[in-house]
Amino acid sequence: MTQLSVNVNKIALLRNSRGRNFPDLLAFSARFLDLGAAGITLHPRPDQRHARYDDVAPLQRLCAERGRELNVEGYPAAEFLQVVKDARPAQCTLVPDMPGQLTSDHGWDIERHAALLRPVIAELNDLGIRVSLFVDADYPALEWAREVGAARVELYTERFAESHGGAQADAVFDTYLQAARRAQALGLGVNAGHDLDLHNLARFLDIPGILEVSIGHALVVECLELGMDTVLGRYLEICQS
Repeated sequence: MTQLSVNVNKIALLRNSRGRNFPDLLAFSARFLDLGAAGITLHPRPDQRHARYDDVAPLQRLCAERGRELNVEGYPAAEFLQVVKDARPAQCTLVPDMPGQLTSDHGWDIERHAALLRPVIAELNDLGIRVSLFVDADYPALEWAREVGAARVELYTERFAESHGGAQADAVFDTYLQAARRAQALGLGVNAGHDLDLHNLARFLDIPGILEVSIGHALVVECLELGMDTVLGRYLEICQS
């Protein structure tokens, strides 16, 4: 069964737009967990325009109290890493975002950045934090994820989402299928995320063995349209089928 981790960055963005704690990020996260989400994902960026570094610790406490997982995403800069090491979430997903980047739009060249990633991953592993690396489905050197010490990779799924329902859908899907198989053959767990939604998730999960999907932007929009109870119920039905 695939685990659903709800990315709450868009809730944080709404909160920050008014300069006060409304909507309450912690309360919304608790509601997602109450409705059955397996965890919460948070991606604080250096400008903290949505999720903030001071959101991490309370969300970790919430998830720990509920027996769920917090996944903290971000570029391994010193300030980000200190926040992660202090909070000790279940998982840290390292992404190659640069300051000011609108959203994640590419995966790591792990071989090229091995000298950066290897000591960071070792330090996080020593603290009991599982590390996942954000990768493109066509990245040819997945063995480097294992070599630098990561436990999982997260497949960047924008290309899959863009092709869904189009003429190239089957070919693109096969790229992701083969990437998942390669990672799993190396002993890596496989997560996925970016632009997955209620319309395309079931097709993506035809790939066997996807451990976790993190979904935020589309899920929050769908909650505005259909309500949280309905949307979480539909996602869980897809993930558990």
